[in-house]
Parts: sequence; structure tokens; C-alpha cells
Amino acid sequence: MAIERSKRRIAATRIAAAARELLDASGLCAIATVTSRGDAHVNTAYFAWSATFDIVWLSEPRATHSRNLRANGSVAIAVYDSGQTWGEPDRGIQLFGTAREVDGEEEAEQARTLYAKRFRSFADTDLSAYRFYRFRPRRLKLFDERTLGAATFVTARIGRGNRLEWIRTEIYRSSA
Repeated sequence: MAIERSKRRIAATRIAAAARELLDASGLCAIATVTSRGDAHVNTAYFAWSATFDIVWLSEPRATHSRNLRANGSVAIAVYDSGQTWGEPDRGIQLFGTAREVDGEEEAEQARTLYAKRFRSFADTDLSAYRFYRFRPRRLKLFDERTLGAATFVTARIGRGNRLEWIRTEIYRSSA
């Protein structure tokens, strides 16, 4: 398998539209954190996302991933539709950045509002033992074969004013 770097730039508006569609594709995400020993840890959680691609989720503060975040805020998140079929056009998004427990009532209310907008029944649930966590991405990687082409990955950074900026396009080619 060879990875070909393409000089084909993808417009920020196209990247943003694809990212929004990919984040809407599933209500679940996989959250990777780092343990105190430097080991990887992954957790699955329901999430909501903002116009600036921030992601919020609920978690118990004593959970492993929550404890990991207190010591090291480095996080990677993957979102994909788990009902995809092998051999058909695939898609998913990976986001890289930092996360922490939300701080203060104003930020908690913003997270609560965002979450309740995506999960309507959330408002009727007592989750007082849980806290909201907010992830702020610095970079994202898109894989959407219908939109971007077969085996094509597009990486972008989130720059000033939360604007997406294309970094690279990579195409995975069979070596056969």
C-alpha cells in the first residue's frame, strides 16, 4: 500500500460541509485518552457538537477517561457510522485536540443546551452524578469516499476564528 500525497487542495467550505455531515452521521464517538503511564485508553460516548466543531459529552468524573483528562488533556476522537458495508464507499472523521471537564455554570449551561438539542430525551434524565466534558479540536482528518474520492483522506487545521485550513490530501493506492 502506497500513500500518495496529492497537491489537490480542498476548499475550506467543502471540508466544513463534509465535517458537519460526518459528525451528524452518528450520535456515538470513540474518545481516545492517555493514561498516566502513557498507554492509550478508549471510551465510547454519546456526543453533541457545535458550529466550531467542539464536541461535548457526559461522563462520570471517576471514569478512567475522565481521570486521564485531568492529568493529560490530549484527545483523539473518531466518529463513523458503524452500519457501513465492506467494499462500499466508506466515511468517517477523526479529530485531534484537547479536552477537559467544563468549568463554571455558564459553560455547563452551554454544553447542556448543545447536548439537549441533539438528544431530546436528555432533559428528562437525572444524570446529576455526571459532568460535561468539552473537546476543542486543533486538527481533523476526513474520509468520505462519496464526496472526496476513493481511499482519499483530507487533513485540515482549525485556524484563527475557527476557520478550517486545508493541510494535505492523501490517497491510499494499492501497490499491486
